[in-house]
This record gives sequence, C-alpha cells and structure tokens, in this order.
Amino acid sequence: MPSSLRASILVPEARRARGILDTSVVIDLERLDPEQLPMEIAISAITMAELAAGPHATADPEERSRRQDRLQRAEAAFDPLPFDSEASRAYGRVYSAVVAAGRKARGARAVDLLIAATACSTGLPLYTRNPEDFQALGDLVEVISV
Repeated sequence: MPSSLRASILVPEARRARGILDTSVVIDLERLDPEQLPMEIAISAITMAELAAGPHATADPEERSRRQDRLQRAEAAFDPLPFDSEASRAYGRVYSAVVAAGRKARGARAVDLLIAATACSTGLPLYTRNPEDFQALGDLVEVISV
C-alpha cells in the first residue's frame, strides 16, 4: 500500500495535530480528556471575547469569580487567532450554508458562526460540545464533537 494512502487511512483514527476549540470546549477544558483534543490547541478571538463578557453576564458572585478565573487562564494560555479578512470572507460562506439549510444565522447563533468562520478560513477542525450548532456547515468546516 502506498505510504500516502496508508497515512490518509490512519489520520481519522489519530489525534489531530491542530484544531480550534469553540467556547463550549474552553469552558469545560479542565474536565475533558486531553486525548479528545488536538495536540496543538487554538482559539478564536471571538471565543476570547465571549470569555471576557462572561463575568459580566451573571449576578452570582461565585460564578462571576469562576468566569473571571477562566478568562485569566485563557488569556495566559492562548494567543487567539484573529477574526481577519480571510475569516470575514469565510463568514459569508458559513452564513450562506446556514441560510440554505433553513436555519437562522443571526442572534445568539451568530457568535458560533464567527468561530466557525475562523476555523473555515484556517482550514482547522472545530472542536465543540454543541455539534448541532454547526450541523448546517457541510464541507466548510470539519466539526468534531467532544
């Protein structure tokens, strides 16, 4: 068997080299088995923005403290991928795919789609705890449920 064919057969079973985590995975990061995640983890600047808003979105002081801690850990651990011009162009394709599938592409879902556009523009798989949020993306983004 040619080595290139053998490699392509083994890749789906192997742990991925790189991938983007959506916000749901970052929130649960400490509880997840590292073997479910790529060896090199990236996050989008959009996820960092969601984490920055988190402490302000609760009135519970204990939850606010947990969210602030999560934000600070993420800021120390990650250099987020920017939402740049390539991601902006990818967002158009992502938006179109969602609308074509008869789903809403606005409101709360818009943030998820911005993260998906970052994954699309970089060609990286998107790791999520909520794969149904990305089901309309077809071949644009490889979505991996964790």
